[in-house]
Amino acid sequence: MIPLFSPEGFDDSGHGPLYRQLSRRIGEGIANGLLKPGETLPPERDMATMTGLSRVTVRKAVQALVESGQLVQRRGSGTYVAPKVERLEQALSLLTSFSEDMRRRGKASHSVWLDRSLHSATPEEVMVLGLAAHDRVARLARVRMADGVPLAIERASLPARLLPDPAAVETSLYDDLDARGLRPVRAVQRLSAVNIGAADAALLELTPGTACLRIERIAYLASGATAEYTLSLYRGDAYDFAAELRLAGDDTGETP
Repeated sequence: MIPLFSPEGFDDSGHGPLYRQLSRRIGEGIANGLLKPGETLPPERDMATMTGLSRVTVRKAVQALVESGQLVQRRGSGTYVAPKVERLEQALSLLTSFSEDMRRRGKASHSVWLDRSLHSATPEEVMVLGLAAHDRVARLARVRMADGVPLAIERASLPARLLPDPAAVETSLYDDLDARGLRPVRAVQRLSAVNIGAADAALLELTPGTACLRIERIAYLASGATAEYTLSLYRGDAYDFAAELRLAGDDTGETP
């Protein structure tokens, strides 16, 4: 077997461009465990010296693996093997929180908080949450982590009367609301595919432009009042969303 960065084995004829040959070799090294999640690759200059390839060729090989999600680049830090992300299936028919989902799967979850404070409502928040123009909102923004891997970014807005002290939320928003008899009982969700921007990509340790799932949720109390407006970004490589479908007009689920 040819060592990962050995100059042997590269062929100008019949095996595709040299950068693809190097990219394939590094990808195979990741697949067979020679390169482990979180491991740092040598600098491009060193890889060029070891392989005998040009730095331009090495850079193109690395970039191809970054775009495929196998490598992660961090400015000023280097290039790393991407963490192994377990795919999770999430039922769209259940109104649960991230914390509840992870507890059910036996995973350790925590949040990196970006915001927990009160704000003046934006025109969009006024409209969606049914507020008066002078009403304030509680905003919660955080990166949701499971077993140390960032999986989603959640940005939630709630009427301040439902969450007067957003800084008091430590783990699960729904647990906090449930304790005060204010847990939402139904929600409407809209899913769409988006290419993540640079700022959010850094939070999820992804390459800018990576495909993600955007979920817009509007949740309601038993009274019918709007309780929550949340925009979330989920890693496309980590989530499968599943829903049960029934024949239109059939409440029993039985075929006519």
